[in-house]
Amino acid sequence: MQGKLLLVACLLVAGLVAVAQVPKVGGEMVIGFGTDPESLDPNKITSAPAGMVLTHIAETLLFMTEDLQIAPLLVETWTVSVDGLTVMLYLRKGVFFHDGTPFNAEAVKVNLERFRKATYAFLLFPRVQTIDVVDEYTIRFNLDKPFAPLIPHLTHNFVAIVSPKQIAELPEGRDIMEPIGTGPFKFDKWVRGDYVRIVRNDNYWGQKPYLDSVVFKVVPSDATRLVLLETGQIHAMMRVPPLDAPRVAATRGLQVVQVPSVRTIYIAFNYQKPPFTDVRVRQAINYAVDKEAIVKEILGGVGGVSDAPIMPLIYGYSPQKPYPYDPEMAKKLLAEAGFPRGFKCTLYHPTGRYMKDAAIAEAVQAYLAEVGIQAELITMEWAAYLAFLRKPVNEATFDMFMLGWGCVTLDADYGLFPLFHTSEWAPVGSNRSFYSNPVVDNLLDQARVETNPATRLAIYADLIRVLWEDAGWLFLHYEAQINAQRTVAKGLIHHPREYILAHRAWLDQ
Repeated sequence: MQGKLLLVACLLVAGLVAVAQVPKVGGEMVIGFGTDPESLDPNKITSAPAGMVLTHIAETLLFMTEDLQIAPLLVETWTVSVDGLTVMLYLRKGVFFHDGTPFNAEAVKVNLERFRKATYAFLLFPRVQTIDVVDEYTIRFNLDKPFAPLIPHLTHNFVAIVSPKQIAELPEGRDIMEPIGTGPFKFDKWVRGDYVRIVRNDNYWGQKPYLDSVVFKVVPSDATRLVLLETGQIHAMMRVPPLDAPRVAATRGLQVVQVPSVRTIYIAFNYQKPPFTDVRVRQAINYAVDKEAIVKEILGGVGGVSDAPIMPLIYGYSPQKPYPYDPEMAKKLLAEAGFPRGFKCTLYHPTGRYMKDAAIAEAVQAYLAEVGIQAELITMEWAAYLAFLRKPVNEATFDMFMLGWGCVTLDADYGLFPLFHTSEWAPVGSNRSFYSNPVVDNLLDQARVETNPATRLAIYADLIRVLWEDAGWLFLHYEAQINAQRTVAKGLIHHPREYILAHRAWLDQ
């Protein structure tokens, strides 16, 4: 499996490899993306745009390389006991936070103990029972059961380490808005809805950045981002509209960059709200929407129709037969469920967050109308959208909503547990649809502690089959990334996690 991942990734990023050039020091690079970070606090961020900014500032213990391999970062080496109940982390020495505080085992413990209350606490807890400081540069995790995805989870950018001094001085109930990390760049300024600016950390423990600063420019409109790129106002951009990619590639001074993504796009139902409590209604909606046409006509063939709740690059992926486009079957199921004339509902969706998200929502609305379901489209600014979808079940007013999930650890636990386990219902976790199925809960729990790879894959195969038959979502598609940059922008890494990384980038001008 790892070999397959590496091969696919290498083939897709091979076009980025260029003849060695001498980097230039200085300058400010501007990267355009679609949505403002909802937070820059590791305990509160929940999206890739926030993660992309934070990863330049605050580092993780381990990291996932662009060729999808786990590598050391703030942890140099690690060991896992034979019984899987003890994990030793040996930390990098000579590292300092941006405020001059030394990085050590106590700093890691402070961060991880705070992480117990994070939105993404499931990445470590409750399997990690206690965290011990063995010595200044050694941490020990004590687990109650083996935890198969623990090491991949430590690469997640939401488990970033910030200054313990900053944590200690943080007022009660306040979030970290200006993170102080150990990364190659330091936080400088955040103008909400406009940009985040970071500046070079001249005291960085590793290879120093070439750039003086990087600006992450918030531009929700795909077309506007493209105009800014073409006119030189930004140097790189996320998500080129697929149908515009050939023209961009043929434009002098511009370069299209296509790399894999680990993101699945879906529309979730309020699983606790009629009529979505009826599996026939959920199945009907899956039959009502022509996913192949969406991928072909709206996405220009970039990506693929979902045949599982996770996409093919993920460990644990088990393909199912996609729901075919069959409006007559949809009508039949709706009639059986007591809705021969359909019903009215709301469909919330983001704009500028995913590839052609608004256009896809409009297409889904049109398909549903053909079977009698009148879906009112509602959108809002990204941070407000996420906050709206984090309300507890008794306050949740939505019927359906569109989101994407990037399985950035490449392990099915991360792609399934937070979205389908009953313990992860919002606002505690990311199960915003309030999905609940005891069979699914049991299989998710089993897969977390199973250490035999073959057995674990079999558990995920059973789990995905149940989710598919239960129509836990309207399963749409998985994305690929189409980004672009000006040819003067050198050394950027377009990461499968949907990040554009400027750690070693420079401007050749």
